[in-house]
Amino acid sequence: MSSEPASRISRRRFLQQSAMAGIGVGFAASPGFARPLTPNDKLNIGAIGVANRGGDDLSGVSSENIVALCDVDDHYLDAAISRYPKAARYNDYRKMLERNDLDAVVVATPDHNHAMASVTALRAGLHLYCEKPLAHTVAEARIVTDLARKMKCVTQLGTQIHAGDNYRRVVELVQSGAIGPIKEVHVWCSSSYSGNGRPTDTPPTPANLHYDLWLGPAQYRPYNPAYVPFNWRSWWAFGEGSLGDFGCHYMDLPFWALNLKYPLTVKAEGPPVSAENTPAWLIVHYTFPARETLPAVDLTWYHGGKRPTGYAEANQPDWPSGVLFVGAKGRVIADYGRHQLLPEKDFEGFTPPPQSIPNSIGHHQEWIHACKTGGPTTCNFDYSGPLSETVLLGNVSYRVGKKLNWDADHVRATNSPESIPLIWTPYRWGWSLQP
Repeated sequence: MSSEPASRISRRRFLQQSAMAGIGVGFAASPGFARPLTPNDKLNIGAIGVANRGGDDLSGVSSENIVALCDVDDHYLDAAISRYPKAARYNDYRKMLERNDLDAVVVATPDHNHAMASVTALRAGLHLYCEKPLAHTVAEARIVTDLARKMKCVTQLGTQIHAGDNYRRVVELVQSGAIGPIKEVHVWCSSSYSGNGRPTDTPPTPANLHYDLWLGPAQYRPYNPAYVPFNWRSWWAFGEGSLGDFGCHYMDLPFWALNLKYPLTVKAEGPPVSAENTPAWLIVHYTFPARETLPAVDLTWYHGGKRPTGYAEANQPDWPSGVLFVGAKGRVIADYGRHQLLPEKDFEGFTPPPQSIPNSIGHHQEWIHACKTGGPTTCNFDYSGPLSETVLLGNVSYRVGKKLNWDADHVRATNSPESIPLIWTPYRWGWSLQP
């Protein structure tokens, strides 16, 4: 048996698996781009995950040709096929992605399958819409981001709130200087996912569920309804808890408004760490460097009922989830659909800045239009990849129990070798990012 540290083995194995997919290595595969398209053409779309969030995504792209549907649950697949009877059906997305008539793919699986499905699609030259967070680990997110850029595929992360008018007006407000330079942001969410350790019972797998395919690259464990279909976000093996579910939605607003990218440091606090389950509450402190004329920013995330210190005393609206920008001349509080300048008395008669960000044609429609025209999307992976990495790093800091000094260029915490297995998690035998 090797005496090499487990963390080094984990990183080495992941690098071996992902060598053809990105992070500082050459990519030799030839782009397999689909047919040229015009704005009047319809995309041939394959969907991976067709129920729940995946069902909503399917509705979002239903203006196009839905030619292939994939799900590991035959009941979900039957229901989707009834809506799209001309579509071919698959349980294994690797088989679906061998088709030569696809133009684009929507990935709406649990987090632990995002990177494998995305890399396989991108390597085939297919345009990609992927649900958030972009991947299950920081290294996977970087691999997918780099590969999408190399393959010149049109990408969009499933942060649908980005397309709403409210976020656009808040970005205009912040960038106009209405509340002055911003060095402090607080982001909170009422959501809470947690659990009580790994189940010990081993009930039979339902006949409709292809459980081994649901596990995908995750390490094997016996089936239990505590994991699938609904509660997988509570388990580190499959999801990233409340931070992974909502971080990309709420932190999207300060990332956009303040032109953030990678943090310098990440420090998390929460309840005692479980090897199995995500925390019921969490507070994560991020520091970001100055950007051109913009000052350095401290951003703090809270979930599970936690709020910024002094929140009630500051006479702010009692919103269960939101974003608070603290500027030198005032504050802006926002959630998905509303925003407010504070203190209200200081902004009586305030005239909002002129609209400079066009209203969206719809988050899915933006992606569809860009696939046909080559134009940009607002949540392409060059933007949303770093956002996803930042979100995921909060959980890494929490699980290792220390502040991380983050070296984004080399995808590592310079002061935390124990974080490597969480950043570069290896896949189980038979699954690899290599072609």
